[in-house]
Amino acid sequence: MKIKWKELIIAVAIPLLVGGLSALLTSDSMQSFEQIAKPPLSPPGWLFPVVWTILYVLMGIASYLIYTAKYSAGMAGNALFFYFVQLIFNFFWSIIFFNWEMYLFAFIWLLALLALIIITTIKFYKISKPAAYLMIPYILWVAFAGYLNLGIYLLN
Repeated sequence: MKIKWKELIIAVAIPLLVGGLSALLTSDSMQSFEQIAKPPLSPPGWLFPVVWTILYVLMGIASYLIYTAKYSAGMAGNALFFYFVQLIFNFFWSIIFFNWEMYLFAFIWLLALLALIIITTIKFYKISKPAAYLMIPYILWVAFAGYLNLGIYLLN
């Protein structure tokens, strides 16, 4: 399969831009985040942008594989619809958690995000197994983020 570079770059740029904008909008809240009590296994703050950058690249590649797959436009369109909905949920979680410090609501929002990611991954799997496999680290990280989010809610 020939790589469509323009489509690949756009597909990777979309989640990176969403994540970058979310980080920009929450950057002032990181100082207060450093001060709150965190559960065991909480990673150092510098790790979060590294992991999220990798995850955004992986999900961008996954969306590219779906966009360019030889499947019905309806099936791919439905999968990409869920992809974009989960991306919107991903964007707003940071604002709810960091800016508004609504930790319980953020946890509930994160559970909805996790469900949307799983639905997206299942839809991707029906079209492109490699695309679905690229989403697995994202599922694992968001599940771990759920543990951290709930722990922060309970400790603060």
